[in-house]
Amino acid sequence: MSPSKLELNPSVKNILLLDSDGRRVAAKYFSDDWPTNSAKEAFEKLVFNKTQKTNARTEAEITMFENNIIVYKFVQDLHFFVTGSDDENELILSSVLQAFFDSVGLLLRGNVDKKEALENLDLILLCIDEIIDAGIILETTPNTIAGKVGSNSTESGAPLSEQTLSQALASAREHLARSLLK
Repeated sequence: MSPSKLELNPSVKNILLLDSDGRRVAAKYFSDDWPTNSAKEAFEKLVFNKTQKTNARTEAEITMFENNIIVYKFVQDLHFFVTGSDDENELILSSVLQAFFDSVGLLLRGNVDKKEALENLDLILLCIDEIIDAGIILETTPNTIAGKVGSNSTESGAPLSEQTLSQALASAREHLARSLLK
């Protein structure tokens, strides 16, 4: 039996953005390897503890951990991580990490630190959504990713299918308020 096309596609198990204390700033999981929130937090803590003593500030580093390949890079007080299965191509995972890292840098206008990341968390989460969907890699070109995220955040009149949840809720609130005032 041959593997399905989906199995042949490179995939990502999670993408993490942690602060310098190992606490979650942003995270998206695309695998059932960590079924509960406490399992996810425990994984994040273990990954942080394993990597915190390395110097991954200039180039991405790669490590194996619990049958996973983890590619990571640090900047200021933020730690970027991309996790794939142990049979995944490290170069592909590294290109996803670099796309995430560079896209966040573009979106935050080079001011990549925890405070700025928290203030623009919606853009970072949209960035992750543009790069990966259900674990499948969609885009790795930082300018394209940042452009799509930037246009999504500025288009208030976008169709409902292209709005973020917060934009859709704001739009719904606005429509409800208008209908109640009539």
